[in-house]
Amino acid sequence: MIKTDIIIIGAGPTGLFTVFEAGLLKLNCHLIDALPQPGGQCSEIYPKKPIYDIPGFPEVLAGDLVKNLMEQIKPFSPGFTLGERAETLDAQEDGSFIVTTSKGTKHKAPVVVIAGGLGSFEPRKPPIPVIGNYEDKGVAYIIRDPEVYRDKNVVIAGGGDSALDWSIYLADIAKEVSLIHRRKDFRGALDSVDKVEELSKIGKINLITEAEVVDLKGEDHLEAVVIRHKDQVSDEEVKPTDHFIPLFGLSPKLGPIGDWGLEIEKNAIKVDNAYDYQTNIPGVYAIGDVNTYPGKLKLILCGFHEAAIMCQSAYQRIFPDKKYVMKYTTVSGISGFDGSRKEAKREVVKSIN
Repeated sequence: MIKTDIIIIGAGPTGLFTVFEAGLLKLNCHLIDALPQPGGQCSEIYPKKPIYDIPGFPEVLAGDLVKNLMEQIKPFSPGFTLGERAETLDAQEDGSFIVTTSKGTKHKAPVVVIAGGLGSFEPRKPPIPVIGNYEDKGVAYIIRDPEVYRDKNVVIAGGGDSALDWSIYLADIAKEVSLIHRRKDFRGALDSVDKVEELSKIGKINLITEAEVVDLKGEDHLEAVVIRHKDQVSDEEVKPTDHFIPLFGLSPKLGPIGDWGLEIEKNAIKVDNAYDYQTNIPGVYAIGDVNTYPGKLKLILCGFHEAAIMCQSAYQRIFPDKKYVMKYTTVSGISGFDGSRKEAKREVVKSIN
């Protein structure tokens, strides 16, 4: 049994920043995440994409944001249970909770914070009957390590931002990048569409529109995709390739959390935003993209704000007889659980006789 002050479900940016805010209050945290590494979507889906709306960072790669957050919370020595999904929530007579994971790991704390982003994700797969036979054998729905595709022939399918952005990114890495979309118009950002068209004109991207991949070929590994063109329905093109990456988006699902008795609205958890982002179960909070309330904005910076407010409420729940007086870090500094100490240099006042 892992015991802590706060169990955080979800190790994305909001969950990670919660560790920092809780640490300032001398509260210990343990994070649970179904992914094998911290960072949530920033690590799993778009680590190489820049983010432009993090205060103080004109531009920061999603993966670098996660690295910075991990460095920021290091003094507070958080625990991690990774690669395991939170399955059950059981309230105890003493007011605490036990969260059990998909692998049977039990965690106990007086406060549970759900910071699971949009929940767990399942890729939207194209209707190709044999696609399951090639998963992890040339077919991938998420690009984790771009270096896998260096000097390879890559076929990307899709018409949104992910398909456009990864086609642009891999154009300088792969031997050949082909982008296939069933329409002429794309749903992504205009500058990305323009960039793809520019790269297509100079031969860096093989742009194929009004077409779709309808079949896959290969023995033990993907060897080719079968393309059907809209204007040539009876004539299919077999294109040799090493990798096929259909980027049709991800379907968010709350998963087992949806069965915990929480008040749900449109696949999100309703919270009291007028006070502390607590759910209808006292002691259970929801922050970040997983929650909903009037005026909700699904932004990382909003999740950071919610984490700070929530931790104040969590402190009062854990220590109802104590009064916490907030102090700015510029004044009080930061004392880590590992013995480290950060503080501003003290000014020396010299008296003149």
